[in-house]
Amino acid sequence: MKIAVAITGASGSVYAKVLLDQLKQLGDQVTEISTVWSDNAYTVWEHELGNKDYSEYGYRKWEKMDFMAPFASGSSDYGALIICPCSMGTVGRIAGGISNDLVTRAADVMLKERRKLICVVRETPYNLVQLRNMATITEAGGIICPATPSFYSRPQTIEEAAYTVVHRVLDLAGLKSDGYRWNTPG
Repeated sequence: MKIAVAITGASGSVYAKVLLDQLKQLGDQVTEISTVWSDNAYTVWEHELGNKDYSEYGYRKWEKMDFMAPFASGSSDYGALIICPCSMGTVGRIAGGISNDLVTRAADVMLKERRKLICVVRETPYNLVQLRNMATITEAGGIICPATPSFYSRPQTIEEAAYTVVHRVLDLAGLKSDGYRWNTPG
């Protein structure tokens, strides 16, 4: 499967980091990974994680206005777009059908082609406009996966807590990962 990952400027860079790290480990299931970053994604990553490690990932990177990216067209064979973290501004533009950059165009493509669009939203609390926008994306076939960690596995670090969300995202994308499963041996 080919996967595109979009990173927006919402708080929650740790989710993006853990996702990118996990995708490396699933190389036998993923044939290609492309990324696109909003301008604010870099700033938030540096502020929250205290580094510029985003430059160390070897994934193919597309500029936010480069509509020549394969996943900007329904003729591509990308199976999923994961937006992690997904800002509410991005949610609003997707819900409104506004394809003004590569992230929103790719989301539009995933919806129209009935492929996986997974928005890892990171906001609290939600206002009514945000809830309606998330409902619109869901009704169009997208998946809203709030960046809300679970604690069944008793995570000890921020990364372990973030992985509880990323594990769900990987499952939603159709990938097999080794995260905690409730009341399941092993």
